[in-house]
Amino acid sequence: MKIKYWLMISYLLVMLLPVAAAYLLYVSLSDYDDKQDITDFLQFQDVANNLEDVLNDVSLYTIQSEENYEPLKRYTNENLKIDLYRYDGIHLYSSMTPSSATQLYKPNKDVLFQNLNEYQKNPRTYSLKRLVFDEQEQLAGLYEITMSRQAWIDASNKSTTMMVVLLSTFFLALYVIVIIAINKKLNRPLNQLQHHMTAFAAGKELDQRLQPSRDEIGVLIEHFEQMKAQILETREKLAKQQREKEYMVASLSHDLKTPLTVIRTYTEALESHHLTQEEREEYQQILYEKLEHMKEMINDLSVFTALQSAENTLRRVPVNGNEFFDMLFSGYEEACAKKNIHLNVETSVRNGYVLDPKQMIRVVDNLMDNSIRYTPEGKYVWLAGISAKKPLPNWVFPEFIQGLDDWRNDGTVIIIQNEGQGMHPSQINKVFQPFYQNEASRGKGATSGLGLSIAKMIMEKHEGKIKIWSIESKGTLIACWLKERGLS
Repeated sequence: MKIKYWLMISYLLVMLLPVAAAYLLYVSLSDYDDKQDITDFLQFQDVANNLEDVLNDVSLYTIQSEENYEPLKRYTNENLKIDLYRYDGIHLYSSMTPSSATQLYKPNKDVLFQNLNEYQKNPRTYSLKRLVFDEQEQLAGLYEITMSRQAWIDASNKSTTMMVVLLSTFFLALYVIVIIAINKKLNRPLNQLQHHMTAFAAGKELDQRLQPSRDEIGVLIEHFEQMKAQILETREKLAKQQREKEYMVASLSHDLKTPLTVIRTYTEALESHHLTQEEREEYQQILYEKLEHMKEMINDLSVFTALQSAENTLRRVPVNGNEFFDMLFSGYEEACAKKNIHLNVETSVRNGYVLDPKQMIRVVDNLMDNSIRYTPEGKYVWLAGISAKKPLPNWVFPEFIQGLDDWRNDGTVIIIQNEGQGMHPSQINKVFQPFYQNEASRGKGATSGLGLSIAKMIMEKHEGKIKIWSIESKGTLIACWLKERGLS
């Protein structure tokens, strides 16, 4: 549940529950009071009826000595009071007041004769006034019976105390529940998140994982975990780039030593006056080749660095498939002829693609240069572009057909296959690493070691992929996969 909804419901409950609890207590106590009130009334009515015969004695309503009222005391107690008045309103007797203080006292007759024969209920007492007549039906006097509602008062005090205690207990329990709920819903997750953020900022990894939830804090935790993963990924990338740069510098330094040494040696030799013209031309050709090789190494390094940059993007344009692949596969006949290598080119592609022509030319150049270099004289190199719906060429080595057919699913593949020594399986997993060269090639000025790495990066930027199959003493196949989209 969202925290805002949870808080709204909590506030509503906190406001309504005390009111509901107070109302329920009030209703229950009122019901109890009503029952107690009925009991007290019935008890007072019974007492008044029992005293009626006694108090109707006409002789009680004349001025007389206190001793004559002694028999009335056995009908009274601390909760029951009897007052006697003469016909003219003079107060003759009170069971709770000395006679000397009451006799000859004359209250207001209008007040005295109010509410006759009516049971009067006050907050603390029940009372009843009745007239007494003599045998001639003349008014002899008036008596008033008053009974204290002590049981109701005690019960009311007890109920009030109970109500205060119960409400206080309820408020305390509600407060504790709200505190526990807020701590569970807000404080604990926020404290855990703060603890993890502090630990992460300090470079520490905690064993306890953050518990996700379906509220705003859960979203915050999810975003923190995403940010944490991104930061860790960025750190790893930076560390990897740093390692690659260090390896790059070391490899480049190592690979540049041989051509630099050769250049220095032959440059010093050219200063000699004992060289023939033919030797000078040979030395100059060697210097040119070494300088050209160094230039290629620097160019490859520049391209590799540019492709690593996040700002480097492809300039994709729609191209005609047949025309582009004809252009892409042309120009390799001369390089193959120089080494007496047989080149076989085949295209069966779609009508249109969307790609970066310059970068795709670089990919095929790097792969063909690599294949030609490792193909012995008199052997074959095959180059093809095959769309997803077309069958693979029949010259693909049988050992590669099934794997290549499964791998090229729903995409066009550029296939470069050559006969030659092939590669050991351990080498296949390393050839796409920057500056990787086998020991036979390293230090001989063969390549910069970046060609396959550059090809892999370009294919990945095209949302494609690249893979190598190889059999020792037979040959190698390199395939580049392009997503089929754009023009049809």
